[in-house]
Amino acid sequence: MKLQTKEYISFTAMDSTSNYYGVVKKITSLAGQWPYQKRKTRIICLILVTFSTFSMIIPQIAKFVICEGDAQCIFQTMTAHMLTIITLIKLYTCYFNQCKIKVLIDWLLDGWDELETPEECEIMKRYAETSRRYSLGYSLYCFISAFLFLCMSLIPKLLDVVLPLNESRPILPVHPGYYFVDETEYFFYIFVHAIVAWEIAITGIVAHDCMLLTYIEHVCSIFALVGSRFERLIRKRNDAIKVLHSRNSSGTYRKQIAFSVCMHRKALEFAQLIEETFSLTLAMQIALNTVMISITLLQITQQNANVFVIIRYVVYVLSQLIHLFCLSFEGQKLIDHSLQTRDKIYNSHWYETPTKSQRMLLFVMQKTLQPIFLSACKIYIFSLENFTTVKKRYICPAS
Repeated sequence: MKLQTKEYISFTAMDSTSNYYGVVKKITSLAGQWPYQKRKTRIICLILVTFSTFSMIIPQIAKFVICEGDAQCIFQTMTAHMLTIITLIKLYTCYFNQCKIKVLIDWLLDGWDELETPEECEIMKRYAETSRRYSLGYSLYCFISAFLFLCMSLIPKLLDVVLPLNESRPILPVHPGYYFVDETEYFFYIFVHAIVAWEIAITGIVAHDCMLLTYIEHVCSIFALVGSRFERLIRKRNDAIKVLHSRNSSGTYRKQIAFSVCMHRKALEFAQLIEETFSLTLAMQIALNTVMISITLLQITQQNANVFVIIRYVVYVLSQLIHLFCLSFEGQKLIDHSLQTRDKIYNSHWYETPTKSQRMLLFVMQKTLQPIFLSACKIYIFSLENFTTVKKRYICPAS
């Protein structure tokens, strides 16, 4: 039976990379962020995403120059310009932290080797499957929404065909930028460039966010495993009494607690490394997103704004809020799981354990008094409560 259990866990650990982390591996490889890629391949992919991003930055800078102090024109350009800056920040966060990213991936894969029972394996599989679903859904959302957002510039062209007027409707720029040519004559060339360049650039954003999401889900799975082990240590009062009257059982019991304490410490270290890797860049992203949303909402209030432009602005703001919600949801999940460990220990029969074991349990409970969280340089904590505050600030300022 033990051999079958070990074989089952070993098979699941070997299959985890392809089944559960395959989506993240492919996306990060396309963006040149997977640390186990060949160096040449990684650099080529990184250069491709960077070149695509800069191919949009140059027209944006040119547009900014020809605005000649027009505030509305400048604001229109700044929103797209900040988005490309965020793309580069996300892209090079992973590149310049390759050592930390590699350590995180190693810990993530090694965690499967520390499982003891098929039940623990099922817990790990459940969280890994959740991260796979989230990564796949988030990737599809980003790529499809970017494509549809850019395709909105085709609406005036389609209306000219379906509902023609005496004169052609004004074109809706694919994105704020100046291409040094007549935008009406070369509209479809600009459109194709924007579609290709943005879809490639989005790969850098998706790779960063999916990697972060997968790490947080893994930390949550470790907290769930620790809580499950503490719950299983003493399930019945009779078993606890047997433990108290058996020296060997008492020693075995303390070893099990010590092993669980060690796993809890690894979860804390893993969470701390995630914070060190992504905290600074998340702060930069939050700052830029705040400015972008503020400027976009200001543009919506312009009375002379085109209806199609207003629709694009609304969609843009909603996409930024959805991005913030995804980070806040995962941050809230991390907070909840770090606190659940304390609750599971407290709700168990800890009072029937040997004194030495109680001291170890008390040590873990002290560590869980303060929740583990994901933050932007300790200034903004990603949680649903803070997301609600941000949403009220921008969507319902009166409340």
